[in-house]
This record gives sequence, C-alpha cells and structure tokens, in this order.
Amino acid sequence: MSDAFTTRTLHITTGNREVVHDLTEACASFLGEVAAGRDGLLNVFAPHATTGVALLETGSGSDADLLAALHTLLPADDRWQHRHGSPGHGRDHVLPALVPPHATLPVVGGRLALGTWQSVCLVDTNKDNPERQVRLSFLS
Repeated sequence: MSDAFTTRTLHITTGNREVVHDLTEACASFLGEVAAGRDGLLNVFAPHATTGVALLETGSGSDADLLAALHTLLPADDRWQHRHGSPGHGRDHVLPALVPPHATLPVVGGRLALGTWQSVCLVDTNKDNPERQVRLSFLS
C-alpha cells in the first residue's frame, strides 16, 4: 500500500447503553504513526447502520446533551416501522441520517486540525450491539 494512503480499523466496545465515545486520542495516535508530519485528510468511518460520527465538545455535558436531543428527535417507542431488537430500535436506524457515519478532517503537519473544543466521537444509540468498528484512513 502506498504511503499516501493508510487505513486501520479500531475495535470499540460501547456496551449495552447509549454512548458518545471519544475517538480523538485514537485518531491522534493513528496519525502519529502514519502521517509523518505530512498534510492530508483523515477519514473516520463507522461501517454500521446504527452509528454516527460527530464533532463536538466532550466532558462539559455536550455529549449528554446530544444524547438527550436525539431522544427528543428520535424517541425509543413503537412508532418505528423497523421493529426488531429492543423497543424503539427503529430509531437507531434513522440516526445516521442525522449524525452521519463518517467525517473527513484536515491534517496539518501530521496532526488533526480541530478547533479548540472539538472532539471526534462515535455516537451509538443501539444498545443491542456492544461491539463496533471504526475505520480510520489517512490520505496525503
């Protein structure tokens, strides 16, 4: 594989609860190994029908606020046509339309060029699937 493109798959355990899982350190570590000080793009992709990738501030309550907002927009009740799994699981399949399963981020000098309070997060509201993958791809 070319030095211009490198990819790796992370294995994340999200458990049996809704979660906003911070991926920023894993992204920075990956870039530390493969970017070698180069500029480029980092693509973060979750290959699941019920997860999303978001940029947001974490640790100040914004992650809980996001989950609360998703509960308001996508209630876990019986309104959904998609009905297998836990009650209200159909909403998990709508999540990626609101929180896309990918983000492409600038890399400058081998480091993520995020804003001061931005973190890269996996958003998982699906309590039925505790094991997730996230694919990181660096293109220079």
